[in-house]
Amino acid sequence: MTDPHRPTEPSGLERYYVLTGGRSGPGGSAFSLDVATLIVSRTAPVAGMQREHEEILRWCRDPLSVAELGAHLGLPFNILAVLVTDLLDAGRVEARNPLSASAGHGSDLALLEEVLSGLQRL
Repeated sequence: MTDPHRPTEPSGLERYYVLTGGRSGPGGSAFSLDVATLIVSRTAPVAGMQREHEEILRWCRDPLSVAELGAHLGLPFNILAVLVTDLLDAGRVEARNPLSASAGHGSDLALLEEVLSGLQRL
């Protein structure tokens, strides 16, 4: 017999525990996930998939940052990171880290200084 005062749907911390299967943080593929990491779906949702995983795949048809994804889904970073890691490990999403200046793809410091100098002359 169930308690009539106890909700049938978990909420708050119970909900997060259920969503992540009790895991408190990501492991494996998520070592480099941060709020600026872009997530892109590689596959469509399939029948029987966890609802939150389906939503991640739908939202990420176009690249979306982890921060934006968390805002759309209303999930904190550590919970979302666990769910995204599940999808990364299954090959259903791809994570793209933002390009950094140290990798040679970022803004050229000399060019930025020239732009600043030109703006100051205006």
